[in-house]
Amino acid sequence: MIALQRLLREPLLHFLVLGALLFAVYGWMQRDALQAPDEVVVDQARVDALSARFHRLWQREPSPDELRGIVDAWVREEILYREGVAVGMERDDDVVRRRVVQKLTYLNEGMAVEVPTQAELQAWLHAHPDDYRLAPRYAFRQVYFDPTQHGDALARDIAQAQASLQRDANANVGDVAMLPQTMRDAAADEVSRTFGAQFAQSLPAIPDGRWSDPIASDYGVHLVWIDARTPARMPALAQVRRDVERDLLADRTKKANEAFYDTLRKRYTVKVDADLGGTAESHAVAVGAR
Repeated sequence: MIALQRLLREPLLHFLVLGALLFAVYGWMQRDALQAPDEVVVDQARVDALSARFHRLWQREPSPDELRGIVDAWVREEILYREGVAVGMERDDDVVRRRVVQKLTYLNEGMAVEVPTQAELQAWLHAHPDDYRLAPRYAFRQVYFDPTQHGDALARDIAQAQASLQRDANANVGDVAMLPQTMRDAAADEVSRTFGAQFAQSLPAIPDGRWSDPIASDYGVHLVWIDARTPARMPALAQVRRDVERDLLADRTKKANEAFYDTLRKRYTVKVDADLGGTAESHAVAVGAR
């Protein structure tokens, strides 16, 4: 079983399988090429494929009239496509070029990228801790002061309010604002979205057990009391499994595409007859024989 799993992960095997698929596609294209240039054959396989596409889109089978309309539309598209190919419209078309590259790449990805195991996900999380570390969280109360309402007396008014709060945590001080007076178990980024980055960055330095010194936000000045805090920490895999799997698959996909291209690249000799900056002489890059 282990040997089979290793074999399935070999890039060479992926290349050989892809080559077989491309050969089959080429054979199918050659079969179509043997048809008369003015003959369009709509066989049962084509009708079944068109019907299946309709079903995927509308979640039901097409009616006879709808099926005839679908076939007519496909015939129209096929005729126009052939006429375009006949006059070379597919050549030097960047859109067509990119689409072919995308389809070939997608085909390779489907064979090369495996669903990661639990152990592989855990290993990825362990190797990239900073990507998944949970931000610190806070529960706090705040009293807001609007600088425009206090003018030069802002510092004095805040000091008086701070003294009142030290005597009575429920003292009626501060100004009215459309801001929450309390936040519970709020992540640092949530605090930042609500009060601004400067305010959120000030929270770690606030000591426990007393009202803070004045803290600036995007809206004014605040006194803050920290009720509870949870430091930044590494999550369990179950908490971030979706993100870890997405990132690991993205990494595997990138490596699979690079390995696939490297395998293909070795079959070609690339000659660059152009000025690449500073020199106009011909360059030849031999990267294996065809």
